[in-house]
Amino acid sequence: MSFPRYPAYKDSGVEWLGEVPEHWEVKQLKNCLTANNGGVWGEEPTGRSDTIVLRSTEQTVDGLWVIDQPAYRYLSEKEKKGASLKSGDLVITKSSGSSLHIGKTSLVTDEVEALSCCYSNFMQRITPCSMLLPKLVWYWLNSDISRHQFNYYSSSTTGLANLNAGIIGRIALSLPPKAEQIQLLSFLDHETAKIDALIAEQQQLIELLQEKRQAAISHAVTKGLNPDVPMKDSGVEWLGKVPEHWEIKRMKHVARMESGHTPDRKINAYWQNCDIPWVSLNDTGYLRDHDYITETAYSINSLGIENSSARLLPERVVVFSRDATIGRCAITTRPMAVSQHFIAWVCSEELRPEYLLLRLRSMTAELDRLTAGATLKTIGMPDVKTLVTPLPPLCEQDAIVDKVAAITKDLDDLMTDASRAVALLQERRSALISAAVSGQIDVRGVVPAEVAA
Repeated sequence: MSFPRYPAYKDSGVEWLGEVPEHWEVKQLKNCLTANNGGVWGEEPTGRSDTIVLRSTEQTVDGLWVIDQPAYRYLSEKEKKGASLKSGDLVITKSSGSSLHIGKTSLVTDEVEALSCCYSNFMQRITPCSMLLPKLVWYWLNSDISRHQFNYYSSSTTGLANLNAGIIGRIALSLPPKAEQIQLLSFLDHETAKIDALIAEQQQLIELLQEKRQAAISHAVTKGLNPDVPMKDSGVEWLGKVPEHWEIKRMKHVARMESGHTPDRKINAYWQNCDIPWVSLNDTGYLRDHDYITETAYSINSLGIENSSARLLPERVVVFSRDATIGRCAITTRPMAVSQHFIAWVCSEELRPEYLLLRLRSMTAELDRLTAGATLKTIGMPDVKTLVTPLPPLCEQDAIVDKVAAITKDLDDLMTDASRAVALLQERRSALISAAVSGQIDVRGVVPAEVAA
């Protein structure tokens, strides 16, 4: 869709706003508020009169609330009175290590108010005055224009991504008259809802493709490629039946297990001139989307290996995370070491690393069972030693690996297309909001009658 411009514009006097509609006002946020206050954290919960204290983790990047596991804190009556959230309030993240999160703003709705929430000391609560529609301010503060201001002011003032009441108050807004605000808000609600629905469809498609991908891997490495082959009971509940001619073996009997270590970080000599790749939890994000790993986030040196329990392992070992994000794995392409959060499987002549990689990636349900109920997710070495694998002949392992590669490539291509569509829709959404709230497009005549009513 294309939208007309306003008939006349004026210079806003603000660099990142540029020109604004001639009849709009330009104000700093501090002149449009009745409150601009920091939050509270209180004391450890007691169970007597605990209160939900919302944190930045309850906010999405787009400024929506996801209150699944809220924090309960004990607050004094004075603290509760001062930090109690009311419908129409806006809550801003003022401290974050990421520019994606600094300044993200959430609107307090009637549903959130009904939870009798307060907000944490890493957030700022602002209350717009009656001249502004709170939800329109929410759109404005989550726009690219405002995020740019948040990042600029926070970094130039403190050198870190931190906001305070003064910085938040400096944010510039371009404001239409109240009646026009209503039209603008109706337009944004209507158009973003359509875009959000399209995004949700693509995200659902990605989830379905991921499920199909996982199912294809699991079936191939458990049932094989020949649907007519005789089957037998594996004797392992979570495996079920497998081809009759396959063996069932513990992984430790067909691949040597190696654990890792972290050289003493207090000794600088262990962390200087490092040239040995070292797989750590910092690499788990990479392992999620890659079958092979060549470069790692951190390296160590030979002195660090000599003075720790770490070992230099050969290439083509399968590294497997056993802490935090359990089960992330890949095949090394050159000699590496691993941290204590990983296991490295050195395959015997009976087992292809690529087949083991697929086996490990098909075991999500079993790994979840082994770690169920744990506060900190980890799989201990005793449990690792119990893991079993069906073991086809090497020629079948190679055929399974090739077949899975072909299937997953097609599915990955479809997921890439869907992810690209999501990114384009999100860009469209952001651009539309920024253009509307800054007056670069005139939407007064394009609001559907049923929406405006």
